[in-house]
Amino acid sequence: MPLLAILFASCRENSKKKDTGDYSREFLSIQKQTEYKLGHNQIKQGYQYIDSAFATLKYPTVNDRFRYYSFKYVYYQQVIKDYDKALLYADSMLAMANKSVTPRQYSMNYAEANFARGDSFFELKQFSEAYQSYYQGYLTGKNYLNIAALADYTYRMGMIMYKKGRYKLAANYFKDSYHHSVTESHTINRGFPGFYRRQELLDNIALSYKHNNEPDSALNYFNATLALIDANVKNFPDRRRDLDRARGVVYGNKAELYMQTRQYNNAVELLKKSIAINLQPGFDNRDAELSEIKLGQIYLDMQQPDSLIALLQDIHSQLDTVANADVEADYHRLLGNYYLQKNDLRQAIDHIQRYNLMKDSIAKRSSLLMESDVNQQLANYEKQHEIDKLNTKGKIQKIYLYVSVFIGLMALVIILLVYRNFKQSRKEVNTVSALNKQINEQNYHLEKALQELNTNSQEKDRILRAVAHDLRNPIGGIASLTSLMAEDNYSDEQKEMINLVKETSLNSLELINEILEAANINSVELNIEPVEINSLVNNSVELLRFKAAEKQQEIILETLDYQKELFVSREKIWRVISNLISNAIKFSPTAGKIHVKVAEFEHKIVIAVKDHGIGIPDHLKDKIFNMFTSAQRPGTAGEKSFGLGLSICRQIMEKHHGKIWFESDVDKGTTFFISLPLITAESMRNSAQHLSEPMA
Repeated sequence: MPLLAILFASCRENSKKKDTGDYSREFLSIQKQTEYKLGHNQIKQGYQYIDSAFATLKYPTVNDRFRYYSFKYVYYQQVIKDYDKALLYADSMLAMANKSVTPRQYSMNYAEANFARGDSFFELKQFSEAYQSYYQGYLTGKNYLNIAALADYTYRMGMIMYKKGRYKLAANYFKDSYHHSVTESHTINRGFPGFYRRQELLDNIALSYKHNNEPDSALNYFNATLALIDANVKNFPDRRRDLDRARGVVYGNKAELYMQTRQYNNAVELLKKSIAINLQPGFDNRDAELSEIKLGQIYLDMQQPDSLIALLQDIHSQLDTVANADVEADYHRLLGNYYLQKNDLRQAIDHIQRYNLMKDSIAKRSSLLMESDVNQQLANYEKQHEIDKLNTKGKIQKIYLYVSVFIGLMALVIILLVYRNFKQSRKEVNTVSALNKQINEQNYHLEKALQELNTNSQEKDRILRAVAHDLRNPIGGIASLTSLMAEDNYSDEQKEMINLVKETSLNSLELINEILEAANINSVELNIEPVEINSLVNNSVELLRFKAAEKQQEIILETLDYQKELFVSREKIWRVISNLISNAIKFSPTAGKIHVKVAEFEHKIVIAVKDHGIGIPDHLKDKIFNMFTSAQRPGTAGEKSFGLGLSICRQIMEKHHGKIWFESDVDKGTTFFISLPLITAESMRNSAQHLSEPMA
């Protein structure tokens, strides 16, 4: 079903579910007439009518204007495909959403406007702006419990992952969107738009499983899609064309599954059904062309040249009226292979070259999408959102401070009044004063002793930081100077000595940085935030693949099949994971394999880093987590080790109420484990604050 028809139907149904005062009666009448024209494929007449009719409204409401702009947006986005102009109307939708008078009206319109902006940005290849708009729509759904917005968000994330070739993750997003769309408490579950989105989601899940080489699951979802369509024929008797169009799309997709399993007879039957439906005027002609390409591939594989050439002639004539770059490229591919079978090499090469040129052009258009990291960008937006919330919280705390000062002044007045009353009884005052003096003396001695302890501890850390900080600049200068000297013309012996000084300086800098980290870790409060663990581990692995490649090593990553958020310090946990992977690289042999796995076990997230390196001897196992341990050893390629990294990792895990441990056999390898509890953000912050307070 075209998006514009769904949009008009959605408008009518929302007006029924909500107070009709949100839309004027005049506008509802205009909407009904426009929907009728669009439903009968009178696209141009429908939009001409709504433009002229809307101009006659004397007092259009906020919702009237918002929906009018949304009609214009769909026209330029879906029909004209002028994405720049569509973006202007999406901005107008957003401006109207900000004028909403009720929270529900705001949540519905604001989310829809942001998704519209995101779709336009996406088509304009401005993916960062698209993801930010999608995230704003998601926040609205999350904050206002808007299930429709959450369904639209997960649907779009599924489409992005599908286009990026991450089919398993795409299937999960489509399932989430389907789950939201069938929620009984929301209007998205009712009417034709909700049904049409659900059947599309089932079909998309099936396609994701097909591309992920899970044919049984794909077949189940294709059959479920067709069953859903058939079950709703009686519910929507005036939507037969749209139902047939959807059925034709599913036939073509299901046929491709049969092609993969070489069940050609079943595939041909479904493809002919699909083509017969969607090749009709006003139906999904582009999908029909794709089905014809699939049928042509079968004719080519089964060596039926007459059927193939007749089909290709039909496709060629259709492309003159319904342009489709993918179909045109595959048309040249099939024709090239046809001439190849006929040993006409000149024409075969000509068509295959055209196919390659067109495919290269298509690949270039999609390269920006493949290069974008949607998960990382969404994580950044989430972090910025948390920062904004903290700023708001800081303003509130400032108000609380003013109130506290006022209360303090009032308390001071009360104390003065009490003191005046005490003066009336000098004997009691003298007794109390004597007791207070004795207590104050005891408190003074206790406070002095405690202060000396704290001063000694702070002085130790201060000296350690000062020494490390003061050494860093001159040693850094030595490293820089030796780097410059190594480029000059010196003898081999002199260069060897210069490089030795350079390497020693760099090692010293690394040691100094680790000393500073160890000295500061207990005094810094954790920045707790929700972190998607798969994305965090994947980021750590990707950053270290180059380091592993220097030793011809391979890092094998296995994450959860679903998304999971933990309330942790992103920077600190990333430091722990990266340190464990770096150690695995350091102590593994050349061309070795390193396994990184994320699993959920007994209400905890467990991350394991396994290598096949030199292992840890029994006499060193009790020492490796000690600071400045004597258990440090050089790596398999002579890499330097300072013995501070694992000590820092343990302190970080303790601040997160987590654990770190290992299993190791000499010459067989070592597996390090970390576990993080699944707890709330508030309890994590309270625990982190308690651990960061200085101990008496």
